[in-house]
This record gives sequence, structure tokens and C-alpha cells, in this order.
Amino acid sequence: MKPLIFKLEKPSLLKQINPLTRQYSPIQLVVLSYIVVILLGAALLAQPFATKTYQRTHFIDALFTSTSAVAVTGLVVKDTATYWSPIGQAIILLLIQIGGLGYVTIFMFFFLVFQRKVTLKQEMMLQETLNNPTIREIMKLARHILYFVVIFEGVGAIILFLRFLEPITFYPFAINFSNFSISNIFYSAWRGIFHAISAFNNAGFDLMGNFKSFTEYVGDPIITFTITSLIILGGIGFYVLSDAYKTFKGRQPKLSYHSKIAISATIFLIVTGTLLVFILEYDNPKTIGNLNLPGKVMASYFQSVTARTAGFNTIATGALTNATLLFIIALMFIGASPGGTGGGIKTTTATAIFYYIRSMINRKNTVEIGNRRIPYDAVNKAVTILVISITFIFFMTLIISSIEPFAFVRVLFEVVSAFGTVGLSTGITPFLSPISKFLISLTMFTGRVGTLSIILIFSMQLRRGKVLLPTEELTVG
Repeated sequence: MKPLIFKLEKPSLLKQINPLTRQYSPIQLVVLSYIVVILLGAALLAQPFATKTYQRTHFIDALFTSTSAVAVTGLVVKDTATYWSPIGQAIILLLIQIGGLGYVTIFMFFFLVFQRKVTLKQEMMLQETLNNPTIREIMKLARHILYFVVIFEGVGAIILFLRFLEPITFYPFAINFSNFSISNIFYSAWRGIFHAISAFNNAGFDLMGNFKSFTEYVGDPIITFTITSLIILGGIGFYVLSDAYKTFKGRQPKLSYHSKIAISATIFLIVTGTLLVFILEYDNPKTIGNLNLPGKVMASYFQSVTARTAGFNTIATGALTNATLLFIIALMFIGASPGGTGGGIKTTTATAIFYYIRSMINRKNTVEIGNRRIPYDAVNKAVTILVISITFIFFMTLIISSIEPFAFVRVLFEVVSAFGTVGLSTGITPFLSPISKFLISLTMFTGRVGTLSIILIFSMQLRRGKVLLPTEELTVG
């Protein structure tokens, strides 16, 4: 009996070097998909039909706008309302929706609608896009996301549509029928839809004109609470929304540990942010100094909510004091929760790092939050994200500061706003040089897909050393 001989063949050279035939990991496909969408969006926005004056847009400006929309940031070099045509605005809105949900999520929606089977690799891609910890119930989560998007964006659009039909001096239940012209109805409906989608996706793009955002509505409770509610719901994370829905329906006894941490951190940051903005800007006549007490509170609350990922503003960001700008930089750096439409290092990451530092101070060998112990793998990932993020922001700020003539705090604010996909600006964005626009675009892209993802894209698997080296003591601190 002849022994069985297996012949191992090496892949052909063509297969090794051809990028179309190589196997990409889910995380690589997600990152590459964002690049493709950004480039397609830039190509469309560069065309004459995308502007109101029917002129071509410089590609770097089109690329900046497309990146800002896909990264759901909101930094703009051209005013959305006055520069872009209705077609251009529609392209931006589509890019916002794709970027906010992730192209894989929308891809999965079509599978759900047409009842197609989903492969394991497609589920893994969806998991990577949503930053969901498991893929066991990924399809249920995708269905919930579809419901959340339709309901929240739909209700928000209706409320904003009704509000925009009225003049700024609107009083509840007082309707001015003189504004009910066909053109005003269509214009108000478009503004309602645009801002509802932009707010839920934490994008920060607006149609108010002249880069003023919602400053004319600084004391308006309907605008304030509708926009901030959409921002919070979009930024809290789809996993948390799905978890809360199942708990409310009685399908599970209580919220998951992750949801409790995300909700607690979000509430803490909103309350703390509101109080500090209120205190720091109380006497500033350029922001909230001339408002009455309810107006001061609403403006401070709006600024606290929008600072973590959204990019809208009801007070002039460039008029804030340096102390407030520094505090907002911290909020922007933290950002939203995992699996949401916002950016930043995430609330849960910041929470894990805080309790890790506390455990080190208390000389504990475990990291505990509440009555649970956090795995060191999660802590190590949080610390890695923190260090890489700070390093990335440092070098971007260093390079742009050496190019641009603006004050350091304004450049740092711009870079962190881009990295956190926030969109707040002190007003320097339109005046940046082409190379700085490209660097800010790169920062927005990195903030959207995650610094850790950018690094992992070059690695298909974790490499382990063949030899376990001996340990040695190292003095730190």
C-alpha cells in the first residue's frame, strides 16, 4: 500500500500581488469602503450641478466636504446652505446617512428587505462597523437599527418641519397661516428632513446659512430639545438603544452592563458639561451673558450635548473663552458611545481608563466598575486607544500649527473637533491652506474609523512571538 502524499502548492505570483484577488479581513473591507464612498462623494460634489452657481468646486474642497459628511463631522469650507445646490445638499445628506450608519449596515438593510441569506463574513463586517461585542444577535440588532432610524429621524423631521413653518418669534400653539405657501412648505420640509438626519447621525451640517448654525434659535426650546434629543439618541449607540428596547418590552430582565456604563457616562458628561459651560460663560456678553436664566441654561445644555460629537451650535464657538474652549476640547476628545453615530475615544473607553487609574492609585490588581471586574484585555485596549489618539492629535496639531498663522488653541480645537468627528469650529476652517484641509480630512477619516482600526488594517492576524522571553523589572513613574 502506497503512502498518501499531499502536495502543497504555493499561490501564484499573480494572486499574491493582485489586490482584487487577495482576501481582505472584515476590518480592512470596512475601512476601504469608507475610502471608496468618500472618493465617490468628492467626485460628485466637484461637478458643476452640485453648486448653486453651477461652477466646479476645487477637488480638495469637495474631498474635505465629502470626508466631513461620511465621517459625520460637520466641519465645512463652503457654507452648506448658500454654496451647494439642492442636488449638492442631497448628495451631502446621503453621505451623512451612509457614514453615520456605516455602509455595511445599509447593505444589510437590503438583505433584510429582500429576505436574502447573510454570510458569516458579512455579519463580521457589520459587527466591525457597529463596534458590537458579539455577532450572535447581529441580525436582530440590524433590524432594530432600521426601526430606530425610521422612527427617530421621522419624528424629528416632522417636529422640525412644523417649527420651521413659523417665524423665529414662534409661541406654542400660535400658528401663523400666512406662512403656509407651497414654497415655504417644501422648504421647511427639506430643512426638517435635513436637520433631523444630520442631528441623529451627529453630523453637524446645517442649512441655516452663513456658517451661523442655530444661533438664531438660542432661546428656542423646540429646536434645543429636538436637536439635542436626536444627538443623544444617535450618539448613545445602537446596541444601547436595542438593549433598552428589549428591556422595556420585557424580553430581558434588565439592561446589560455595557448599557448601564454608557448611559451613566453620557448623563454625567451632559450634566457636568452644562454646569461648567454655564459657569465659565455666565458673564460673557458674546455668548450667554445677555440671555435670561432659562436661555443661559438651554444654551449651556445645547453646547454640552453638541460638543461631544454633533457640531451644531446656538452660541458663537469663536466667542467662547479659552477656558471653555479647553473644556470643550476634552468633551470632544471623549465623544459618544461605542456603536453610535458619533466619534471620539468613546465614553466607555474614558470610563475604563478612569477606573484603571483609580485602581492603580488604590493599589488594586483589578479594575472594578460598580460590582463587576473589567477584563484587562478591555483595559489594555482602552489605554492603547488613548495613547495612540493623543499621539495622533499631537502630531497633527504640530504640523498644522507650523503651517497656519492661527493661535495654537484654535488649531488644537480644530484638530480635536475633526478627530472626534464633532464639527465645531472657531471659524478658521474656510481659511485653511490646501495641505491643512487635507490633514484635517485625514484626521476626520481616522476619527471615524478609529485609530486602532487604521493600525490593524495592515495586519490580518495577531502575531505572537515564537519564544517567550524572560521578564525583567522596569522602574516607571
